[in-house]
Amino acid sequence: MSIIVPPMPVRPNIYVADSPGKGRGVFAAHPLKKGEVIEICPVVVLPQEERELLLKSKLYDYYFEWGEEQTLIAIALGYGSLYNHNYQPNAYYEADYERNTLTFICHNNIDADEEITVNYNCDADDDTPVWFDK
Repeated sequence: MSIIVPPMPVRPNIYVADSPGKGRGVFAAHPLKKGEVIEICPVVVLPQEERELLLKSKLYDYYFEWGEEQTLIAIALGYGSLYNHNYQPNAYYEADYERNTLTFICHNNIDADEEITVNYNCDADDDTPVWFDK
């Protein structure tokens, strides 16, 4: 008896491509509507003690502060760590600290092949400079 392994799941809503001046980014594969869930990403949660190690690695620009008191750190799986920042984003994310997931949601309608961006300040309307703009 052989085991049939299904193919890796496809993310039909999104794809990764070069984003001019930003490296890689996440793009809409077809039009997405305001309020639509784009992706639910599991995260790997790391203790505060490992922050210094992370800051010395290439993962420095890819982690999220995590937990109710933001004392932990997390790395998003899926495409979660590849969404680029914008102060006028077309998407936002919500953290679920119990399930250890980040859910990316359309803040506006998004056209096919448009880059999907989020505000790294966790609030779509927060224009506080982020670390690379300071």
